[in-house]
Amino acid sequence: MNPLYVIFTLCIFTAVILSAWFLSNHLFSVFGKRKSRLDRIFDPVDNLLFKLGGVDPKKEMTWKEYFLNLLILNVFQAALAFVILNFQLYLPLNPQGFPDVRWDLALNTVMSIASNTNLQHYAGESTLSYLSQMMGITFLQFTSAASGLSAAVAIFRGFSGKYGGIGNFYSDFVRSLTRVLIPLSLVASVVLVGLGVPQSLNGYLLVKTVEGSSQMLQIGPVASMTSIMQIGTNGGGYFGANSAYPFENPSPISNWFEIFLMMLIPTSVPFLFGKMVGNRKEGSTVLISAYAIYAMNLIAAFAVVTTLGQGMEVRFGAFSSVFWTVTTTAFTTGSVNASLYAFNQIVITAAFLGMMIQSVPGGVGVGTMYMIMYIVITIFIVGLMAGRTPEYLGAKITPRDVKLALIAFLQHPVLILIPTAIAFSTGAAAAAGAGNNPEGFITIFYEFTSAAANNGSDFLGTAGNTAFFNISTAAVMWLGRFIPIALMLSISGSMSSRIRNPSPGLHTDNLTFAAILVVSILLLAVLTFFPFLVIGPVLAYLEGHVNGF
Repeated sequence: MNPLYVIFTLCIFTAVILSAWFLSNHLFSVFGKRKSRLDRIFDPVDNLLFKLGGVDPKKEMTWKEYFLNLLILNVFQAALAFVILNFQLYLPLNPQGFPDVRWDLALNTVMSIASNTNLQHYAGESTLSYLSQMMGITFLQFTSAASGLSAAVAIFRGFSGKYGGIGNFYSDFVRSLTRVLIPLSLVASVVLVGLGVPQSLNGYLLVKTVEGSSQMLQIGPVASMTSIMQIGTNGGGYFGANSAYPFENPSPISNWFEIFLMMLIPTSVPFLFGKMVGNRKEGSTVLISAYAIYAMNLIAAFAVVTTLGQGMEVRFGAFSSVFWTVTTTAFTTGSVNASLYAFNQIVITAAFLGMMIQSVPGGVGVGTMYMIMYIVITIFIVGLMAGRTPEYLGAKITPRDVKLALIAFLQHPVLILIPTAIAFSTGAAAAAGAGNNPEGFITIFYEFTSAAANNGSDFLGTAGNTAFFNISTAAVMWLGRFIPIALMLSISGSMSSRIRNPSPGLHTDNLTFAAILVVSILLLAVLTFFPFLVIGPVLAYLEGHVNGF
């Protein structure tokens, strides 16, 4: 690997981790029941929203109440966006006169965005009106990120045992929006506009090129969507080409700025976890474990990067394109700055691992939630080996906790493998252009892996705009989002009232446990998915070498 790449990677890591540490202080003041000087600005706004919604933000919720309110609100928001997409021809802010979106594509789109997945079976610049882009897509990108952050904070409270419960969903949701996501996105939007990303409602422009021909400039409210798509680890772009499109990602500077944005909040959440449980080393253990696996993926991907592949964005080069692809899957963002077909199969394998593990470091809030799930499983395994009752943060881990954590883990491969098998057995894969070969298997396997991991990057793109893939991935995305949240909230709710042992037997706040956790995660991922990686990217890689590629 070029030494300059190593230096640049370390610089990015340093900038992100330092910024995330400062942001975690703000997050702790927002969710940790601490007073802040910013309360004078935000409290009146929050209180007005609570009053309009008839919500008592101080009411403590059980885990069932918290989850049901989270789910109902997301269903309502998705339904609202579904109506907008289905009737966009008759609604304002449609200067291009785009027709209504077909119902199955609209269903897939709203369930994708509402689940923080942003899998796109459409090209936004030729399908969606300005109103649909703003109220159907950008709106849900804010609310889905806020839902994930709220769920994580509730889980942290329960595991800490210091807050008397897990909190109030509406309080967490509103504060996530008004005090975190909207301010950060506003600043990021201004920066992106300064870097050349358009923000306009004036309609597409027909211009003359230097050669004398005509070209349509497809501009719109791009910067506002791009900011929250990266900050909220959404990934759904304004354009079908996503961040490979010059208007969405104009230069190498904007490219690295957008990478920074997608890494910021997921890196800050482990710091927040340590502060909320009263032991910052616990948060550091989570972050070190996540970044260790992320670094392994990067090293493996960079080891095979030598030249630009066909379909790779030449403005950014091989290093930046690979860095983006590994990062966007590790942080479950799903945005792309180059075609996935351009990459070596080792890079695709690294992308698969990021989506299969989901916590390296994962998306906004839910990445650390998945890491806690792995911690519960690891502590149980270590407890069996040591012959003692497993404990975490001073509270005993019960058989029920372990069962729920295992279900949360096992639902992921189930949601990936069953639809993949159905796609091939029914001919849906062939109809979408996927052949009965390693490359075809990779295409469909990646589609459902991305959907179940709430990632959103895919090989199919608009080729996936069929009734089968629209409906099946919609179901996978929704279940993959809300089943783990419900299960982890259930564990957290029971943990919140348990007696704490001031001298736990197993210390989980040191490098030794971080190493054990990394090994445990890799073993679980390898044992679960290795056979399918072998018949997919590994076999394709070997075939390429045999054929001289």
